[in-house]
Amino acid sequence: MMTDWIAWFALAGILVVLEMFTGTFYLLMVAIGFAAGGVAALAGAGVALQLVVAALAGVIATYGLRRSRWGKTAKRDAQRDPNVNLDIGQMLLVEEWSEANGGAQTARAMYRGAMWDVELEAGSAGRPGRYVIREVRGNRLVVAEAGSVNQ
Repeated sequence: MMTDWIAWFALAGILVVLEMFTGTFYLLMVAIGFAAGGVAALAGAGVALQLVVAALAGVIATYGLRRSRWGKTAKRDAQRDPNVNLDIGQMLLVEEWSEANGGAQTARAMYRGAMWDVELEAGSAGRPGRYVIREVRGNRLVVAEAGSVNQ
């Protein structure tokens, strides 16, 4: 028969191995709780106290992870995310710009075999030339000068 502390540490070890397959860190926080339960068992605490210590340590570790920079998910705008839209970062040629209502510079340009509405990103100069797609808003491509791209 396995003693309590061996069972706690064995379960913590299994969770650490499983964590390597998921990469989320949350199983690692639960493993920390199990290890704390093992330490309580080594100290001679009863089963009820071991469970309380394990649960408390797991909750505190999970809360600490959520408050850290590793526990926060980065929210990115899908219109500007190249992982969502493969057009972001691609180049196109704009031959002529026109000024639309509200002062925005717009154009029509050939991209992927079709004519697209193109809007110039704020801070860029509207000259004929190569532009990089920075954002896709519906059927409009928002572009910046190819030399001024800072991603």
